[in-house]
Amino acid sequence: MEFYENQDAAQQPQERTMPVTEHIQFEVAQEPAPEPVRPPKRKKKRVLGKILGGAVALLAVAAISCSVTAGMYALRLTAQEKRTEQTLVQLQQQIKDLQEELSDKSFTGNGNSISGTENTTPDGSMTPGQLYAGAVRSVVAITNEIVIHNGGQVATGTSSGSGFILTEDGYIVTNYHVVEGATNLTVTTYDGTNYPAQLRGYDSTNDLAVLKIDAARLEPVVIGSSDDLIVGDRVAVIGNPLGDLTATLTVGYVSAKDRVISTDGSLINMLQTDAAVNPGNSGGPIFNMNGEVVGIITAKYSGLTNSGATIEGIGFAIPVDDVAKKIADLVQYGYVTGGYLGVLVHDVDRETAEYYGLPYGVYVTGVTDGYCAKAAGVQARDIIIALGEDQITCMNDLTRALQKYQGGETTTVTVWRAGVETVLDITLDAKPQQ
Repeated sequence: MEFYENQDAAQQPQERTMPVTEHIQFEVAQEPAPEPVRPPKRKKKRVLGKILGGAVALLAVAAISCSVTAGMYALRLTAQEKRTEQTLVQLQQQIKDLQEELSDKSFTGNGNSISGTENTTPDGSMTPGQLYAGAVRSVVAITNEIVIHNGGQVATGTSSGSGFILTEDGYIVTNYHVVEGATNLTVTTYDGTNYPAQLRGYDSTNDLAVLKIDAARLEPVVIGSSDDLIVGDRVAVIGNPLGDLTATLTVGYVSAKDRVISTDGSLINMLQTDAAVNPGNSGGPIFNMNGEVVGIITAKYSGLTNSGATIEGIGFAIPVDDVAKKIADLVQYGYVTGGYLGVLVHDVDRETAEYYGLPYGVYVTGVTDGYCAKAAGVQARDIIIALGEDQITCMNDLTRALQKYQGGETTTVTVWRAGVETVLDITLDAKPQQ
């Protein structure tokens, strides 16, 4: 697991459809040709007169036929011209309407809408460009100066990370590992302004820290909901990779949810994404395509597998819904409050549970004197399987459940002891600051 610090210490590390013109045919009734007038019979001219009379009749019929044909053509041509004229009028009106519609909108040079209807994707979300334009001023770079003691020698170095503005008066959220051991912290905003920063508070168990800078009228992020995400949703990351590529945007998808990842021995529930993240992205925000923060970039897999395959596109972020209350506690108190049991525990692994017929839960290896678990009757070798109405199958479940309580609140803890479920009443302690 590689974190996003850029260590540099002793070694610098319609289609528009044209109206269809109908083809109209006109039918003209033809009157029968009149019978030819026969002249008086003349013995020698009768045949010739009949022939001439027939020819005159044929000429009359032909004349009528030509007249009808010309009339039909003229009628057809007149109708077609009228239809064509109507089509042109309709088309001109459609063009005029479209021009009027476009004139009501204002656009920037890159196609993003400033006023009028927003230029969004078909599902109504923002494009990556729109998201970046709206959110980049809420992302900061963090530089941490540290002192390293190595074999009696002292060296100084720096590490870099990212963060995001929580409030307009200067509260900044980042990872704890970005600021761990800092002797001097600097926050750099998008406009290049450097601010000295103070560590307001941190929660090392959840790799979370809050800084404070003396500033005003900053542009805070909008907090969304990580619980609303589904695998396949598009997400975007803005951060400070490698410590000097500030305000870098990468885009990807939610690859998985509820990945329990170990960071420095702590198990943290995380989102998995294939958006590119690198050292220096730690502590920065991951956004949904509505421009809302849904997580905090924390870790990535890197290097090679045992078979020599290169690991790519596997990054992790802490879901914002999991830490929203912790962040509020750090801002208000400087430490994370919540319920506390006073027990030493570890998970019951699947193989052990199946082999011995044990329930999935949290195995108690020790109970600390002076805390509520001891007073409630929790014992070593108990398996905690529920806290209040929350079912407990692992340490991550227990941590989440305790976050719902404050010190002094009463609930129940259910333990599995020697094959029997036992429900104990318990009044929770406040979580110690350290």
